[in-house]
Amino acid sequence: MTDSKSTKPTEPRLSASLILVNSHNEILLVQRNPQARTFAGQHVFPGGNFDAKQDTSLEWTAIRETFEEAGLLLALSDTPSTLLDVDFTQAREAVHGGQTTFSTFLTNNNLRADVDALMPFTIWVTPPTSVSRFRTQFFVAFLRDSASGGMYSSREEHLPTPDGGQEVIRTRFLHPETAIEEFRTGKIGLFPPQYYILETLRPILTGSSNTESQRNAVQMLSRAAFGRIVINPKLFRINDGVDEAFVYEGDELRGGPKGRLHRMVVERKGALFSKMDLWRNFDLVTQCPVEVYTPKL
Repeated sequence: MTDSKSTKPTEPRLSASLILVNSHNEILLVQRNPQARTFAGQHVFPGGNFDAKQDTSLEWTAIRETFEEAGLLLALSDTPSTLLDVDFTQAREAVHGGQTTFSTFLTNNNLRADVDALMPFTIWVTPPTSVSRFRTQFFVAFLRDSASGGMYSSREEHLPTPDGGQEVIRTRFLHPETAIEEFRTGKIGLFPPQYYILETLRPILTGSSNTESQRNAVQMLSRAAFGRIVINPKLFRINDGVDEAFVYEGDELRGGPKGRLHRMVVERKGALFSKMDLWRNFDLVTQCPVEVYTPKL
């Protein structure tokens, strides 16, 4: 078993992605434009690169990108909003197109980004062998109910919509179990971070209506070591070279205790993944390895 060789790595770009859960325990997935430079045609959580000119935090990045890509706005207001659907759509297009900033849009409509709703949910660093590399902070958030005063809560009846094909051609909420099954049957494409997170949430977000205990379980994961874990995948050949696996922090092949498994066994067709199987045999709350990291914004 040998670690694969790597070329001189490029510096990963700081980015953020949002795992947005609705009241039916479904997670928002967006399908990238097949012509996109990165993740072409694949289903991902909304997100993108940190923009130093307009983002004040990675939470801000995740909220802005979700607004641009899926038309869902995670914002709060001290007074009832008078923002009409047509204004909302025009503002989204203007922010996405760079005609105005997200901050200006919020200020002009007496809104503020609901950054406190976002909970950290792992950090992933693209392997050094990749040409395009990202250091992505994933966040998870639950859509608020209409009584909470959240701007996006009043729009939960609005289905997420793609951005006209600029980056996204399809948006929809899927239960984690459904998303995984669609991947396994070849209906959608996923990358390892998205599959890993869906598998992590699948046993928690059961049923068609989320409960306080389910939300608490997700919050506990976020507040524990798991929420801060930095995953730097390393590619190994395992099982006498038969299988390919991304091996993660804490696995026995990465210096973890004997028998500890933290890896994704994969099969690929070209650059895309046709099969993934997560092997993880430790408690996420009490045994998760952590790399201390503070992003430089």
